[in-house]
Amino acid sequence: MNNSISRRRFLAAGGGAGLLILRDSVSAWSYQANEKLNIALVGVGSRGKHFLRAIPQIGENLVALCDVNQRQTEKPSKDFASARQYRDFRKMFDEMDRQIDAVVVATPVHTHAVIGMAAMTRGKHVYMEKPISHSVGEARAMRDFARRQKVVTQMGNQGMATDSFRRTLELIQEGAIGEVREAHVLFESGGTGPVERPVERPAVPDTLDWNLWLGPAAARPYHPGYLNPDFPGAGGAAYDPALLGWNRWSDFGAGALGGAGAHSINLAFKALDLGSLWADGAGNRTIRVATEISERCPDNFPRCQIVRFDVPARGSLPAAQIHWCNAWDSEIKRRGILERLQKVSGQPLKWETGSWSPHSFLLLVGSKGWALANFHNSVCKLLPEKDFPNAAGPPQILPHSGSHEREWAAACKGGPMPMSNFDHSGPVMEFLLLGNVAAQVDRPFEFDPLGCTVPHDDEANRALCPPYRDGWSL
Repeated sequence: MNNSISRRRFLAAGGGAGLLILRDSVSAWSYQANEKLNIALVGVGSRGKHFLRAIPQIGENLVALCDVNQRQTEKPSKDFASARQYRDFRKMFDEMDRQIDAVVVATPVHTHAVIGMAAMTRGKHVYMEKPISHSVGEARAMRDFARRQKVVTQMGNQGMATDSFRRTLELIQEGAIGEVREAHVLFESGGTGPVERPVERPAVPDTLDWNLWLGPAAARPYHPGYLNPDFPGAGGAAYDPALLGWNRWSDFGAGALGGAGAHSINLAFKALDLGSLWADGAGNRTIRVATEISERCPDNFPRCQIVRFDVPARGSLPAAQIHWCNAWDSEIKRRGILERLQKVSGQPLKWETGSWSPHSFLLLVGSKGWALANFHNSVCKLLPEKDFPNAAGPPQILPHSGSHEREWAAACKGGPMPMSNFDHSGPVMEFLLLGNVAAQVDRPFEFDPLGCTVPHDDEANRALCPPYRDGWSL
Protein backbone atom coordinates (compact mmCIF):
# COMPACT_ATOMS: atom_id res chain seq x y z
CA MET A 1 0.00 0.00 0.00
CA ASN A 2 1.30 3.47 -0.84
CA ASN A 3 2.67 5.31 2.20
CA SER A 4 0.98 8.55 1.08
CA ILE A 5 -2.17 7.28 2.75
CA SER A 6 -0.40 7.80 6.08
CA ARG A 7 -0.19 11.53 5.39
CA ARG A 8 -3.89 12.08 4.88
CA ARG A 9 -5.74 14.28 7.27
CA PHE A 10 -8.96 13.14 8.86
CA LEU A 11 -11.15 15.49 10.87
CA ALA A 12 -13.74 13.71 13.00
CA ALA A 13 -17.30 14.97 12.88
CA GLY A 14 -19.99 14.10 15.43
CA GLY A 15 -20.96 10.45 15.69
CA GLY A 16 -18.01 9.14 13.74
CA ALA A 17 -18.68 10.74 10.35
CA GLY A 18 -15.55 12.34 8.90
CA LEU A 19 -14.26 14.84 6.38
CA LEU A 20 -11.19 13.85 4.39
CA ILE A 21 -8.66 16.50 3.40
CA LEU A 22 -5.53 15.65 1.41
CA ARG A 23 -2.25 17.50 1.53
CA ASP A 24 -1.72 16.90 -2.16
CA SER A 25 -4.01 17.24 -5.16
CA VAL A 26 -4.85 13.56 -5.50
CA SER A 27 -8.58 12.91 -5.19
CA ALA A 28 -9.64 10.92 -2.16
CA TRP A 29 -11.95 8.89 -4.38
CA SER A 30 -9.10 7.87 -6.70
CA TYR A 31 -7.64 5.66 -3.98
CA GLN A 32 -8.33 1.96 -4.43
CA ALA A 33 -10.26 1.10 -1.29
CA ASN A 34 -9.79 -2.63 -1.84
CA GLU A 35 -6.00 -2.36 -1.60
CA LYS A 36 -4.77 -4.18 1.49
CA LEU A 37 -3.13 -2.53 4.48
CA ASN A 38 0.25 -3.84 5.59
CA ILE A 39 -0.13 -4.20 9.37
CA ALA A 40 2.49 -4.85 12.05
CA LEU A 41 1.34 -6.52 15.28
CA VAL A 42 3.27 -5.59 18.43
CA GLY A 43 2.43 -7.95 21.29
CA VAL A 44 1.58 -11.42 20.05
CA GLY A 45 0.63 -13.23 23.27
CA SER A 46 -2.55 -12.86 25.32
CA ARG A 47 -4.75 -10.23 23.63
CA GLY A 48 -2.49 -10.24 20.58
CA LYS A 49 -3.82 -13.70 19.72
CA HIS A 50 -7.15 -12.09 18.85
CA PHE A 51 -5.48 -10.01 16.13
CA LEU A 52 -3.75 -13.02 14.64
CA ARG A 53 -7.28 -14.02 13.65
CA ALA A 54 -8.84 -10.59 13.20
CA ILE A 55 -6.33 -9.06 10.77
CA PRO A 56 -6.76 -11.80 8.13
CA GLN A 57 -10.52 -11.85 8.75
CA ILE A 58 -10.84 -8.19 7.80
CA GLY A 59 -8.81 -8.85 4.66
CA GLU A 60 -5.55 -7.10 5.52
CA ASN A 61 -1.91 -8.22 5.40
CA LEU A 62 0.02 -9.11 8.55
CA VAL A 63 3.60 -8.22 7.60
CA ALA A 64 5.43 -8.15 10.96
CA LEU A 65 5.20 -9.92 14.33
CA CYS A 66 6.92 -8.24 17.26
CA ASP A 67 7.17 -9.55 20.82
CA VAL A 68 9.83 -9.27 23.52
CA ASN A 69 9.53 -13.04 24.09
CA GLN A 70 10.51 -15.06 21.04
CA ARG A 71 8.45 -18.02 22.25
CA GLN A 72 5.33 -15.99 21.61
CA THR A 73 6.10 -15.73 17.91
CA GLU A 74 7.07 -19.38 17.34
CA LYS A 75 3.65 -20.67 16.29
CA PRO A 76 2.39 -17.46 14.59
CA SER A 77 5.56 -17.35 12.49
CA LYS A 78 4.56 -20.70 10.99
CA ASP A 79 1.03 -19.51 10.29
CA PHE A 80 2.30 -16.22 8.81
CA ALA A 81 5.48 -17.35 7.09
CA SER A 82 5.92 -14.12 5.15
CA ALA A 83 5.69 -11.92 8.24
CA ARG A 84 9.05 -10.79 9.61
CA GLN A 85 9.77 -11.39 13.32
CA TYR A 86 11.16 -8.89 15.79
CA ARG A 87 11.78 -8.49 19.50
CA ASP A 88 12.30 -4.72 19.47
CA PHE A 89 9.61 -2.52 17.92
CA ARG A 90 12.21 0.20 17.30
CA LYS A 91 14.29 -2.09 15.11
CA MET A 92 11.12 -3.17 13.30
CA PHE A 93 10.25 0.43 12.44
CA ASP A 94 13.83 1.17 11.34
CA GLU A 95 13.98 -1.82 9.00
CA MET A 96 10.39 -1.95 7.72
CA ASP A 97 9.30 1.68 7.74
CA ARG A 98 8.20 1.77 4.09
CA GLN A 99 6.57 -1.67 4.31
CA ILE A 100 4.21 -0.85 7.19
CA ASP A 101 1.03 1.19 6.82
CA ALA A 102 -0.54 0.59 10.22
CA VAL A 103 0.28 -0.87 13.63
CA VAL A 104 -1.77 -2.83 16.15
CA VAL A 105 -0.47 -2.58 19.73
CA ALA A 106 -1.48 -5.36 22.16
CA THR A 107 1.31 -5.22 24.74
CA PRO A 108 1.02 -4.61 28.50
CA VAL A 109 -0.38 -1.15 29.19
CA HIS A 110 2.83 0.50 30.40
CA THR A 111 4.34 0.24 26.90
CA HIS A 112 1.28 1.33 24.90
CA ALA A 113 2.18 5.00 24.66
CA VAL A 114 5.87 4.61 23.76
CA ILE A 115 5.03 2.15 20.97
CA GLY A 116 2.05 4.16 19.74
CA MET A 117 4.04 7.39 19.64
CA ALA A 118 6.91 5.68 17.80
CA ALA A 119 4.43 4.42 15.20
CA MET A 120 2.71 7.79 14.78
CA THR A 121 6.08 9.55 14.51
CA ARG A 122 6.58 7.53 11.32
CA GLY A 123 3.09 8.35 10.08
CA LYS A 124 1.56 4.95 10.83
CA HIS A 125 -2.10 4.50 11.66
CA VAL A 126 -2.56 2.99 15.11
CA TYR A 127 -5.03 0.54 16.63
CA MET A 128 -4.37 0.44 20.36
CA GLU A 129 -5.78 -2.17 22.68
CA LYS A 130 -7.50 -0.64 25.68
CA PRO A 131 -6.54 1.40 27.50
CA ILE A 132 -4.49 3.56 25.18
CA SER A 133 -2.31 4.79 28.04
CA HIS A 134 -0.93 4.03 31.46
CA SER A 135 -1.33 7.60 32.74
CA VAL A 136 -3.38 10.76 32.23
CA GLY A 137 -0.41 12.55 30.70
CA GLU A 138 0.22 9.77 28.18
CA ALA A 139 -3.42 9.90 27.06
CA ARG A 140 -3.13 13.64 26.44
CA ALA A 141 0.14 13.23 24.54
CA MET A 142 -1.32 10.46 22.37
CA ARG A 143 -4.41 12.47 21.44
CA ASP A 144 -2.49 15.64 20.64
CA PHE A 145 0.18 13.84 18.60
CA ALA A 146 -2.37 11.85 16.59
CA ARG A 147 -3.98 15.14 15.63
CA ARG A 148 -0.68 16.64 14.54
CA GLN A 149 0.36 13.57 12.58
CA LYS A 150 -3.10 13.26 10.99
CA VAL A 151 -3.21 9.49 11.38
CA VAL A 152 -6.19 7.22 11.94
CA THR A 153 -6.51 5.83 15.46
CA GLN A 154 -8.81 3.50 17.36
CA MET A 155 -8.94 2.14 20.90
CA GLY A 156 -9.97 -1.49 21.22
CA ASN A 157 -13.28 -1.20 23.04
CA GLN A 158 -15.37 -3.25 20.63
CA GLY A 159 -18.75 -2.59 22.26
CA MET A 160 -18.91 0.82 20.59
CA ALA A 161 -19.11 -0.88 17.19
CA THR A 162 -22.39 -2.66 17.93
CA ASP A 163 -25.76 -1.52 16.63
CA SER A 164 -27.09 -1.80 20.19
CA PHE A 165 -24.59 0.77 21.48
CA ARG A 166 -25.14 3.19 18.61
CA ARG A 167 -28.93 3.00 18.53
CA THR A 168 -29.17 3.43 22.31
CA LEU A 169 -26.83 6.41 22.16
CA GLU A 170 -28.99 8.02 19.49
CA LEU A 171 -32.12 7.59 21.58
CA ILE A 172 -30.54 9.05 24.72
CA GLN A 173 -29.24 12.03 22.74
CA GLU A 174 -32.76 12.51 21.34
CA GLY A 175 -34.11 12.73 24.90
CA ALA A 176 -35.75 9.30 25.21
CA ILE A 177 -34.91 8.95 28.92
CA GLY A 178 -35.02 12.66 29.66
CA GLU A 179 -32.44 14.70 31.51
CA VAL A 180 -29.54 12.63 32.88
CA ARG A 181 -27.88 13.88 36.04
CA GLU A 182 -26.23 10.69 37.28
CA ALA A 183 -24.57 7.55 35.97
CA HIS A 184 -23.28 4.49 37.80
CA VAL A 185 -20.62 1.99 36.78
CA LEU A 186 -20.36 -1.21 38.83
CA PHE A 187 -17.58 -3.70 38.14
CA GLU A 188 -17.56 -6.84 40.28
CA SER A 189 -13.83 -7.31 40.56
CA GLY A 190 -11.39 -5.86 43.04
CA GLY A 191 -7.66 -5.35 43.17
CA THR A 192 -5.24 -7.41 45.19
CA GLY A 193 -4.71 -4.87 47.93
CA PRO A 194 -1.07 -4.25 48.90
CA VAL A 195 1.22 -7.07 47.78
CA GLU A 196 4.94 -7.22 48.48
CA ARG A 197 7.23 -7.57 45.51
CA PRO A 198 8.58 -11.11 45.06
CA VAL A 199 12.00 -11.72 46.55
CA GLU A 200 12.98 -14.73 44.45
CA ARG A 201 15.50 -14.06 41.68
CA PRO A 202 14.91 -16.71 39.02
CA ALA A 203 16.95 -16.58 35.85
CA VAL A 204 15.51 -14.66 32.92
CA PRO A 205 14.43 -17.09 30.16
CA ASP A 206 16.69 -17.02 27.12
CA THR A 207 13.71 -16.18 24.94
CA LEU A 208 12.76 -13.05 26.93
CA ASP A 209 14.28 -9.56 26.72
CA TRP A 210 13.41 -8.47 30.27
CA ASN A 211 14.86 -4.98 29.91
CA LEU A 212 12.74 -4.36 26.84
CA TRP A 213 9.65 -5.82 28.55
CA LEU A 214 10.11 -3.28 31.35
CA GLY A 215 10.33 -0.49 28.80
CA PRO A 216 9.73 2.89 30.50
CA ALA A 217 8.85 1.34 33.88
CA ALA A 218 11.26 1.50 36.80
CA ALA A 219 13.90 -1.24 36.79
CA ARG A 220 13.33 -4.30 38.96
CA PRO A 221 14.61 -7.91 38.90
CA TYR A 222 12.81 -10.36 36.67
CA HIS A 223 10.08 -12.52 38.17
CA PRO A 224 7.53 -14.57 36.21
CA GLY A 225 4.75 -13.33 38.51
CA TYR A 226 4.88 -9.94 36.81
CA LEU A 227 3.91 -11.47 33.48
CA ASN A 228 0.59 -12.78 32.22
CA PRO A 229 -0.45 -16.16 33.67
CA ASP A 230 -0.41 -17.66 30.18
CA PHE A 231 2.98 -16.15 29.35
CA PRO A 232 5.48 -18.97 28.70
CA GLY A 233 7.52 -19.49 31.85
CA ALA A 234 5.02 -17.67 34.08
CA GLY A 235 5.16 -20.42 36.65
CA GLY A 236 1.44 -21.10 36.91
CA ALA A 237 0.30 -22.53 40.22
CA ALA A 238 3.86 -22.61 41.57
CA TYR A 239 3.47 -18.94 42.51
CA ASP A 240 0.95 -16.99 44.55
CA PRO A 241 -1.92 -16.12 42.16
CA ALA A 242 -1.85 -12.58 43.55
CA LEU A 243 1.52 -12.14 41.82
CA LEU A 244 0.35 -13.35 38.45
CA GLY A 245 -0.27 -10.74 35.82
CA TRP A 246 1.19 -7.34 34.98
CA ASN A 247 -2.25 -5.74 35.31
CA ARG A 248 -2.11 -6.31 39.08
CA TRP A 249 0.90 -4.01 39.40
CA SER A 250 0.55 -0.23 39.14
CA ASP A 251 3.91 0.13 37.34
CA PHE A 252 2.56 -1.97 34.47
CA GLY A 253 -1.25 -1.86 34.51
CA ALA A 254 -3.99 0.75 34.88
CA GLY A 255 -6.23 -1.20 37.24
CA ALA A 256 -9.96 -1.73 36.86
CA LEU A 257 -10.50 1.92 35.96
CA GLY A 258 -8.16 1.61 33.00
CA GLY A 259 -9.15 -1.90 31.91
CA ALA A 260 -12.84 -2.34 32.73
CA GLY A 261 -13.56 1.37 32.59
CA ALA A 262 -12.30 1.66 29.02
CA HIS A 263 -15.19 -0.62 28.04
CA SER A 264 -17.93 0.37 30.41
CA ILE A 265 -17.90 4.20 30.49
CA ASN A 266 -18.34 4.93 26.78
CA LEU A 267 -22.12 5.14 26.54
CA ALA A 268 -22.18 7.63 29.42
CA PHE A 269 -19.23 9.60 28.05
CA LYS A 270 -20.88 10.00 24.65
CA ALA A 271 -24.47 10.44 25.84
CA LEU A 272 -23.53 13.09 28.41
CA ASP A 273 -21.16 14.84 25.99
CA LEU A 274 -18.35 14.73 28.52
CA GLY A 275 -15.85 15.14 25.71
CA SER A 276 -16.95 18.78 25.33
CA LEU A 277 -15.11 19.55 28.58
CA TRP A 278 -11.88 19.02 26.61
CA ALA A 279 -12.89 21.44 23.83
CA ASP A 280 -11.82 25.07 23.58
CA GLY A 281 -14.38 27.59 24.76
CA ALA A 282 -15.51 29.63 27.72
CA GLY A 283 -17.25 28.42 30.85
CA ASN A 284 -16.54 26.21 33.83
CA ARG A 285 -15.06 22.85 32.87
CA THR A 286 -13.58 21.72 36.20
CA ILE A 287 -14.00 18.03 37.05
CA ARG A 288 -14.02 17.27 40.78
CA VAL A 289 -12.73 13.82 41.74
CA ALA A 290 -13.18 12.15 45.13
CA THR A 291 -12.47 8.54 46.04
CA GLU A 292 -12.86 6.03 48.84
CA ILE A 293 -10.40 3.16 48.85
CA SER A 294 -10.14 0.06 51.01
CA GLU A 295 -6.42 0.65 51.54
CA ARG A 296 -3.50 2.50 49.99
CA CYS A 297 -1.50 0.33 47.59
CA PRO A 298 1.84 1.78 46.47
CA ASP A 299 2.54 -1.09 44.06
CA ASN A 300 -0.93 -2.52 43.38
CA PHE A 301 -4.61 -1.57 43.34
CA PRO A 302 -7.17 -1.41 46.19
CA ARG A 303 -9.50 -4.33 46.80
CA CYS A 304 -12.36 -1.83 46.70
CA GLN A 305 -12.49 1.61 45.13
CA ILE A 306 -15.40 4.02 44.88
CA VAL A 307 -14.97 7.19 42.84
CA ARG A 308 -17.30 10.13 42.33
CA PHE A 309 -16.72 12.43 39.37
CA ASP A 310 -18.62 15.73 39.51
CA VAL A 311 -18.84 17.35 36.08
CA PRO A 312 -20.19 20.84 35.36
CA ALA A 313 -23.00 21.74 32.97
CA ARG A 314 -22.14 21.33 29.30
CA GLY A 315 -24.15 23.58 26.99
CA SER A 316 -27.80 22.66 27.54
CA LEU A 317 -26.88 19.58 29.58
CA PRO A 318 -27.03 19.88 33.39
CA ALA A 319 -24.23 19.20 35.86
CA ALA A 320 -23.93 15.48 36.53
CA GLN A 321 -22.26 12.91 38.78
CA ILE A 322 -20.55 9.78 37.50
CA HIS A 323 -20.24 7.10 40.20
CA TRP A 324 -17.71 4.28 39.87
CA CYS A 325 -17.35 1.21 42.06
CA ASN A 326 -15.16 -1.83 41.60
CA ALA A 327 -14.88 -4.43 44.34
CA TRP A 328 -15.16 -8.14 45.00
CA ASP A 329 -18.68 -9.53 45.20
CA SER A 330 -18.61 -9.93 49.00
CA GLU A 331 -17.77 -6.25 49.48
CA ILE A 332 -20.45 -5.14 47.01
CA LYS A 333 -22.99 -7.13 49.01
CA ARG A 334 -21.72 -5.84 52.34
CA ARG A 335 -22.12 -2.26 51.20
CA GLY A 336 -25.51 -2.89 49.58
CA ILE A 337 -24.39 -1.22 46.35
CA LEU A 338 -26.15 -3.55 43.92
CA GLU A 339 -29.31 -3.59 46.03
CA ARG A 340 -29.38 0.21 46.07
CA LEU A 341 -28.96 0.50 42.29
CA GLN A 342 -31.69 -2.10 41.72
CA LYS A 343 -34.03 0.05 43.78
CA VAL A 344 -33.07 3.08 41.71
CA SER A 345 -33.89 1.29 38.45
CA GLY A 346 -36.84 -0.67 39.83
CA GLN A 347 -35.68 -4.04 38.52
CA PRO A 348 -32.95 -6.70 38.90
CA LEU A 349 -29.66 -5.73 37.32
CA LYS A 350 -28.11 -8.94 36.06
CA TRP A 351 -27.15 -10.19 32.66
CA GLU A 352 -27.91 -13.62 31.26
CA THR A 353 -26.76 -16.72 33.11
CA GLY A 354 -23.28 -17.71 32.00
CA SER A 355 -22.24 -14.24 30.89
CA TRP A 356 -18.92 -13.01 32.19
CA SER A 357 -19.25 -10.66 35.19
CA PRO A 358 -23.10 -10.71 35.24
CA HIS A 359 -23.40 -7.93 37.83
CA SER A 360 -21.08 -5.50 36.04
CA PHE A 361 -22.90 -2.73 34.18
CA LEU A 362 -23.44 0.94 33.39
CA LEU A 363 -26.69 2.55 34.52
CA LEU A 364 -27.78 6.01 33.34
CA VAL A 365 -30.52 7.59 35.44
CA GLY A 366 -32.80 9.88 33.46
CA SER A 367 -35.83 11.95 34.39
CA LYS A 368 -38.05 9.77 32.16
CA GLY A 369 -36.31 6.40 32.28
CA TRP A 370 -33.01 4.57 32.50
CA ALA A 371 -30.38 3.21 30.14
CA LEU A 372 -28.58 -0.01 31.05
CA ALA A 373 -25.47 -1.39 29.35
CA ASN A 374 -23.43 -4.49 30.03
CA PHE A 375 -19.77 -4.31 31.02
CA HIS A 376 -18.58 -4.10 27.40
CA ASN A 377 -21.34 -1.65 26.40
CA SER A 378 -22.08 -4.12 23.60
CA VAL A 379 -25.63 -4.83 24.79
CA CYS A 380 -27.61 -1.75 25.76
CA LYS A 381 -31.29 -1.16 26.48
CA LEU A 382 -33.70 1.47 27.76
CA LEU A 383 -35.80 0.85 30.86
CA PRO A 384 -38.58 0.11 31.48
CA GLU A 385 -38.40 -1.92 28.27
CA LYS A 386 -42.18 -1.80 27.76
CA ASP A 387 -41.96 1.98 27.39
CA PHE A 388 -39.39 1.76 24.58
CA PRO A 389 -40.67 -0.82 22.08
CA ASN A 390 -38.63 0.65 19.21
CA ALA A 391 -35.29 0.81 20.99
CA ALA A 392 -33.72 -2.13 19.16
CA GLY A 393 -32.51 -2.27 15.59
CA PRO A 394 -29.77 -0.57 13.57
CA PRO A 395 -28.71 3.04 14.19
CA GLN A 396 -30.66 5.67 12.31
CA ILE A 397 -28.04 8.45 12.30
CA LEU A 398 -24.72 6.94 13.30
CA PRO A 399 -23.04 4.62 10.78
CA HIS A 400 -23.46 0.86 11.06
CA SER A 401 -20.10 -0.72 11.82
CA GLY A 402 -20.29 -4.45 12.43
CA SER A 403 -16.59 -4.71 13.25
CA HIS A 404 -14.41 -2.43 15.36
CA GLU A 405 -11.28 -3.53 13.51
CA ARG A 406 -12.85 -3.32 10.05
CA GLU A 407 -14.09 0.21 10.82
CA TRP A 408 -10.52 1.26 11.64
CA ALA A 409 -9.08 -0.36 8.53
CA ALA A 410 -11.69 1.34 6.33
CA ALA A 411 -10.78 4.71 7.87
CA CYS A 412 -7.11 4.08 7.10
CA LYS A 413 -8.17 3.80 3.46
CA GLY A 414 -10.12 7.07 3.44
CA GLY A 415 -13.38 6.22 5.21
CA PRO A 416 -14.96 8.04 8.17
CA MET A 417 -12.97 8.31 11.39
CA PRO A 418 -13.62 5.39 13.78
CA MET A 419 -15.86 6.21 16.72
CA SER A 420 -13.23 5.38 19.36
CA ASN A 421 -10.42 7.38 17.76
CA PHE A 422 -8.06 9.15 20.14
CA ASP A 423 -10.16 12.34 20.09
CA HIS A 424 -12.72 10.26 21.99
CA SER A 425 -10.64 7.64 23.77
CA GLY A 426 -7.95 10.12 24.87
CA PRO A 427 -10.33 12.17 27.05
CA VAL A 428 -12.05 8.95 28.17
CA MET A 429 -8.79 7.61 29.53
CA GLU A 430 -7.81 10.91 31.11
CA PHE A 431 -11.17 10.95 32.90
CA LEU A 432 -10.93 7.36 34.15
CA LEU A 433 -7.28 7.44 35.15
CA LEU A 434 -7.98 10.43 37.40
CA GLY A 435 -9.45 7.78 39.69
CA ASN A 436 -6.03 6.13 39.95
CA VAL A 437 -4.48 9.51 40.76
CA ALA A 438 -7.12 10.01 43.47
CA ALA A 439 -6.28 6.60 44.96
CA GLN A 440 -2.62 7.51 45.03
CA VAL A 441 -3.01 10.87 46.78
CA ASP A 442 -6.11 9.72 48.75
CA ARG A 443 -7.88 13.08 48.78
CA PRO A 444 -10.31 15.02 46.55
CA PHE A 445 -8.99 17.36 43.88
CA GLU A 446 -10.15 19.36 40.88
CA PHE A 447 -8.89 18.67 37.38
CA ASP A 448 -8.73 21.18 34.54
CA PRO A 449 -9.22 19.09 31.37
CA LEU A 450 -8.22 21.89 28.99
CA GLY A 451 -4.86 22.45 30.67
CA CYS A 452 -4.47 18.83 31.85
CA THR A 453 -3.54 20.04 35.34
CA VAL A 454 -4.63 19.77 38.97
CA PRO A 455 -4.33 23.38 40.16
CA HIS A 456 -2.62 23.93 43.49
CA ASP A 457 -1.77 20.25 44.08
CA ASP A 458 1.81 19.39 43.21
CA GLU A 459 1.55 15.73 44.26
CA ALA A 460 -1.53 15.08 42.13
CA ASN A 461 0.05 16.95 39.22
CA ARG A 462 3.12 14.71 39.37
CA ALA A 463 0.87 11.64 39.45
CA LEU A 464 -0.76 12.68 36.17
CA CYS A 465 2.38 11.57 34.33
CA PRO A 466 4.89 9.54 36.35
CA PRO A 467 8.48 9.77 35.11
CA TYR A 468 10.06 7.21 32.80
CA ARG A 469 13.35 5.53 33.56
CA ASP A 470 16.45 6.76 31.79
CA GLY A 471 16.57 6.00 28.08
CA TRP A 472 12.80 6.18 27.54
CA SER A 473 10.62 9.10 26.55
CA LEU A 474 7.66 10.03 24.42
